[in-house]
Amino acid sequence: MAGNTSVPGATVTARALALLGAFDEHHRRLTLTELARRADLPLPTAHRLVGELVAWGALARTPAGDYVVGRRMWDLGLLAPVQTGLRQLASPYLHDLYGATLATVHLAVRDGTEVLYLDRLSGHASVPIVSTIGSRLPLHATGVGKVLLAHAPPEVQQEVLAHLTRVTPYTITQPGLLRRQLARVHRDGYATTVEEMSLGGCSVAVPVRAGAEVVAALGMVVPSLGRDRPRLVGALQVAARGIGRALATRGE
Repeated sequence: MAGNTSVPGATVTARALALLGAFDEHHRRLTLTELARRADLPLPTAHRLVGELVAWGALARTPAGDYVVGRRMWDLGLLAPVQTGLRQLASPYLHDLYGATLATVHLAVRDGTEVLYLDRLSGHASVPIVSTIGSRLPLHATGVGKVLLAHAPPEVQQEVLAHLTRVTPYTITQPGLLRRQLARVHRDGYATTVEEMSLGGCSVAVPVRAGAEVVAALGMVVPSLGRDRPRLVGALQVAARGIGRALATRGE
């Protein structure tokens, strides 16, 4: 939620951005009253600005009378370099990986102390999937997140290790245990989770490198790993190397 937008001197831009910032993964539909409260704006001000945002296409009003993020915001988001570069280059490799495994495949990057999912192809298996394109999830509870956390700056690791929230009964919340897992990511070249983000779902992920730098993580979600782990890791690594070569060719 935004703050301090109701105080005198807050610009119109700041107030409009506060309204857009009122939406998040858990608040995809909001009434006008909820928008005003979450943006810390007087109701009349929110009403006026929401009307302008709807007219421009940044917000849309549903038949039920509440508001959702508008299509024009999605169109703008697709122009962001992280989308137009990495996601487009990676797309053929994600489809190849999906075709080889029929598992749910993810491409993700780190956004602060969270995982940002850039792309997802849904698998055939009936596995609980929490992520959606554009969603953010905890680094410590996801396969792609563990890969990105293992290669994150020390200050990011310290921040995450200090706030290990429990998502399921199997989420790793012991800093020492997670540190050992992150060390294994460096040693083995991949990360795994077992029902740590959603019950009934396991994940495995590998880093995507542009030169020596880890720029993303590629992962998949399956009902179980078991004896398939080496095959899945191998398939992920082949795809990740292909994405890395494409990035190098493009100079991304």
